[in-house]
Amino acid sequence: MHLRESSIFYLGFLLASLLTGTSARRGQDLHCGACRALVDELEWEIEQVDPKKTIQMGSFRINPDGSQSVSEVPYARSEAHLTELLERVCEKMSDYGEKVDSSTQRKTYVRVLSRDGTKMDLSGTKLDKDVTSSLKFACERIAEEYEDELIEFFSHKSDNVKDRLCSKRTDLCDHAIHLSHDEL
Repeated sequence: MHLRESSIFYLGFLLASLLTGTSARRGQDLHCGACRALVDELEWEIEQVDPKKTIQMGSFRINPDGSQSVSEVPYARSEAHLTELLERVCEKMSDYGEKVDSSTQRKTYVRVLSRDGTKMDLSGTKLDKDVTSSLKFACERIAEEYEDELIEFFSHKSDNVKDRLCSKRTDLCDHAIHLSHDEL
């Protein structure tokens, strides 16, 4: 009977380990997907701003020589604009759905509403309130926790922000370095 109890304990432990691993992977997939969607939305929002639009930055105090330390910077990548975007960008997570890769069982998050009105292929995409609310919550957490990094990355135009920010800087997507740049 002692052997049977040991076997049951071992099977229970094995099952708990598998469930914990699956849950951890789901959380990793969610946070990676939220980071990549956040980056995608920020890039799109920045591109919508007129490149000629500027904002004055610096001190409005007059220096002893009578000059001011004010400069004009592009509004789209200004800290003020990026901070404003970070406050509302996670609302866009309601435009995403969840896809599960049948071979790896990894989850990815894709836009289900196009920005230009074109029809999208939604086959195999899960659309429900639980998915969007989980994605929105993860996005808000990332935007808050990594606000400085996001502003740093987006204050200048750079390539491969999804990989550089979500995989290398934050480790939210350490499993996803192999994903293509347009894949969420």
